[in-house]
Amino acid sequence: MRRYPRIRWLMIVFCFFAIAINYIDRINLAIAAPHIKADLGLDDTSMGLVLGAFFWTYALMQIPAGRLIDRLGARAGLALAVGWWSLFTVFTSFGKGFTSLFAARLALGIGEAGGNPGCVKVVYSWFPKKQRATASGIFDAGPRAGSALALPLVAWLISTWDWETSFVVTGALGLVWVVIWLVFYREPEEMKGLDETERQNLLEDRAAPVLEGNAKVDLWSLFRHRNVWGMMIGFFCMNFATYFFVTWFPTYLTVAHGFSLKELGTLGAIPALMGIPGSLLGGVTSDALYRKGFSLTTARKTCLVFGMLLSSVIAFAAFTDSITVILTLFSITYAGLAFTAANIWTLPADVAPASNYVATLGGIQNFAGNLAGIVTASFTGLMLSLSHGSFVVPLLVAGGICVVGALTFMFVLGKLEPLPITPTRKNPVVATAK
Repeated sequence: MRRYPRIRWLMIVFCFFAIAINYIDRINLAIAAPHIKADLGLDDTSMGLVLGAFFWTYALMQIPAGRLIDRLGARAGLALAVGWWSLFTVFTSFGKGFTSLFAARLALGIGEAGGNPGCVKVVYSWFPKKQRATASGIFDAGPRAGSALALPLVAWLISTWDWETSFVVTGALGLVWVVIWLVFYREPEEMKGLDETERQNLLEDRAAPVLEGNAKVDLWSLFRHRNVWGMMIGFFCMNFATYFFVTWFPTYLTVAHGFSLKELGTLGAIPALMGIPGSLLGGVTSDALYRKGFSLTTARKTCLVFGMLLSSVIAFAAFTDSITVILTLFSITYAGLAFTAANIWTLPADVAPASNYVATLGGIQNFAGNLAGIVTASFTGLMLSLSHGSFVVPLLVAGGICVVGALTFMFVLGKLEPLPITPTRKNPVVATAK
């Protein structure tokens, strides 16, 4: 049995905490929204635009962030991303109206764009193909942990001090992470003290080729491939439901069902907590299927389709006022989305045409996925304004789009293998990973 460096698990735990902080910093506005609305006099439409502002820059910067991380490496790239978004989380506390809040959230999105592509790069660097879904499941449990922790933490900070303090404290968490990351993280090629056999096993198991010299892949040629579009559309569908949790879920519980801050921080955290085992199970299941002899395509697609179909139960929350039933349905939905996401984040490494395009592909699919954040935040705000506060239409639409996502992963996503290389230089020398 081939042995790999055990320290790889520490590296993915760092990623888990980075993405957990990422989600705390993006969700804190959703939790503070009712207080900000009352304090600054914003209506639902304006608040929807502020909640959605983050996603404009977050989506648009995905591809540039992925390219930057492929060039800088995960160590410098993630440190830059986390440091940037943490500073602008702190700056959000100085918002005094629609314009300043909107600007702070736009800036936040620029930094957070590097989070997931950076973690995808770490998974590629430190994990063999047969363990990448498990590793992705670990770092993608970060959003669920961050969502669950954000509710009680931010609710406590607001109730004890004010909404401004919540942004200062959560922003400081990321700055502490940056210091720890820079001290400990190195690429396998540079990490001192590794067993040389384990290091070579890891480097040899990287699936994507390495382009030598100045050879490059034509970036726009990636969009000619069916798998890239399958990844993008499927991710959009998954995130449409995911970002209801990130943007309007706290308001849904407080306004539609009368939750207090205390209830929001306890009962409201249950769905996000269920996402943690969902994410881990999604990764472990996919890797187990692959190790048992199923093709990589079958292992990944089975989990992607199952997770999206499970998530569609969010629609049934539109037909009940029972808090128990609602929290059960949202818990199932969140677990299904997390189960799906663990496998979505393996796809960039599974299909990358070259080793220095893994984070780039992660950015491409996350760009499409986060267009859903813009749509969800703004669409829900508009529906609330038109329907005098009813969440029926947003919940039904979210459930339907989950089904569309399952169909996309089933019929659009094809065989998972490295994309054919379209170089920008004639006849480049291409070497396999070593």
